[in-house]
Amino acid sequence: MPRFSPSTSSPRPLRRAGVPLALAASAVLLPLSALAQQQTAMATDPALRPTVSPALDRISLSVGAFYAEPKVSATVGNSFASFNTGDVTADRKALPRIAGEILLGDNHGISFEAFRYSQNYANAGTAGYTSGPFGVTGTAGLNLNFDLDVARLGYRYWFGSGNTVFGIGAGIGYYKVKLETNAFAAASANLPGLGFYGTNGNYSRQDSDDAVAPMLEVGVRHAISPDLRLFFDASGIRKGGSSGVHGSIYNAQLGAEWFPWRNVGVSLAYAVTDVDLKRDDPGLQGLRIKFQGPVAAVKARF
Repeated sequence: MPRFSPSTSSPRPLRRAGVPLALAASAVLLPLSALAQQQTAMATDPALRPTVSPALDRISLSVGAFYAEPKVSATVGNSFASFNTGDVTADRKALPRIAGEILLGDNHGISFEAFRYSQNYANAGTAGYTSGPFGVTGTAGLNLNFDLDVARLGYRYWFGSGNTVFGIGAGIGYYKVKLETNAFAAASANLPGLGFYGTNGNYSRQDSDDAVAPMLEVGVRHAISPDLRLFFDASGIRKGGSSGVHGSIYNAQLGAEWFPWRNVGVSLAYAVTDVDLKRDDPGLQGLRIKFQGPVAAVKARF
């Protein structure tokens, strides 16, 4: 039977950590400005026009969905007791996902990606113990309603200029988790001749926390033709420490893209994402989600 101790203390004020919007905006606007100046110079002087691999685009933007099957495990509690849901396979759902890349010169790339996951979860368990005239029954239940937002912004250097290029880089990742927790626990003992005795408790809390962490990423691109290409991407975000949200997010995907029109095409891939977050404060102490499934998107290139 899961153990749970009700908490009577008031929740502590939520810590707020703002998203580095100014940093993200500068990282996108400055490359765009440099790219515009570069294209103006190339238009006036043909000798400055570089040779770009057919596997890369100057600017690309894709919007689609990750049709994922998630496996969720959450731990809620405090320093006295905790409740763990165990691994639960949730229903498949489409996670909206947006990604883009900007190429500066022949080999310098700026990339970004963002997705959001929302899930409701409920679980309850009952166990009993009987010995002679003595009997004990216990019940515990947990309801979770959580949202997870993940975004990354990175730089990659692409090696090569032929049909196959390899990229490696670094950047920053941002993740935010919101959780509404409602839990209850009850225990009853029945002693014949002494009457009925029971105890119960309820727990309710809302948590919101976010973090910025360093990121590493790699990528491979191969052009079968200018309009048919294969790709592989992998990235990892990890934040250490013992305050706020800490943990890791790893992502990998393998797929292909096809452009039936010059500037518009489709992208199909299979992706795996592993999110493992922890907190040392009361409330949500651990959240792990493993996603896997196909990703489909519409992609525009310029």
